[in-house]
Amino acid sequence: MRKILNIQPLGFPWKTQDPFLFCAYHRDEYPKGNANMGLDPEQLQGRNIGQDFYLKEGWRMYHGTNMPGFPYHPHRGFETITINKEGVVDHSDSLGASGRFMAGDVQWMTAGKGIQHSEMFPLINEEIGNPLEIFQIWLNLPKVSKMVDPHFKMLWNEDIPVINHKDDSNRITTVQVIAGRVNNTSALESTPNSWAASPKNAVGVYTIKMEPNAIWTLPKTNSEASRSLFFYKGETIEVEGQVIDSNHIIEAVAGENIIIKNGDSEAYFLILEGKPIGEPVVQHGPFVMNTQEEIRDAMREYGKTQFGGWPWKETEVAHPRKKGRFALHSNGKEEIK
Repeated sequence: MRKILNIQPLGFPWKTQDPFLFCAYHRDEYPKGNANMGLDPEQLQGRNIGQDFYLKEGWRMYHGTNMPGFPYHPHRGFETITINKEGVVDHSDSLGASGRFMAGDVQWMTAGKGIQHSEMFPLINEEIGNPLEIFQIWLNLPKVSKMVDPHFKMLWNEDIPVINHKDDSNRITTVQVIAGRVNNTSALESTPNSWAASPKNAVGVYTIKMEPNAIWTLPKTNSEASRSLFFYKGETIEVEGQVIDSNHIIEAVAGENIIIKNGDSEAYFLILEGKPIGEPVVQHGPFVMNTQEEIRDAMREYGKTQFGGWPWKETEVAHPRKKGRFALHSNGKEEIK
């Protein structure tokens, strides 16, 4: 049986399949930070500040002005899953919630009926560099859940299930199970209104690291699911007998086991899978609904309410340099790590 359906270069952003809408991978080798956890004006010369997506000197400012990141902006109708592999991300939102998460942590946010949030990358190290590596994934919401109340939850590094699989040669494949189930290992609970909340939807989000020459089998799941393997770092792998270079997407059959044999260098993957929602998708920037009229409604409501306004003094909110990992939710509950 043909198990590989399609192979194509990664591009930017990465191409996803229903129920996913979008996936971006960011790797930035930021330099030392200044006293304000940002960069000095001379370091920003020659950049398109406010819209800097060009990888100059190994890093980008994105929409930030003095600090890299994404100042406050709205979302409606879907969820964001932000996976942090290295560096610092500071969250603030229009409900008054905030947080800081670091390497290995994941933030899962349901935008629902509407929220504004800021995601900034404070350069907390003044003596050494501040490398950042994150994924941001957009997971669609079904029509029944598009207008639920917004909120977020943290999946903290020390709580996320990790599998260390040894093959017959004792070479290790490490799997971080962010959503879904891999063999007998199940992820933490997703947000309650997510498409991922029901096991029958077979939503899986995994990050994979394979040692050189390791062999690992991605187990089969619901045959109706889509399945994408993003091979974003390494040299070559062999999937079901086919040699594939890094920086490629492999779309594979979900209802079959997929055998991956790594080459002579470490290999890194993000895997996204899940049963399609199968509803119309109409997107206008940060709004994802089912019809054009719903998009117009979203734009009108945002113009009137700003989805709760912005309770922070700054549009690019960063927390104190010495503040550790934490999450302060809109109901007043605080998690400190």
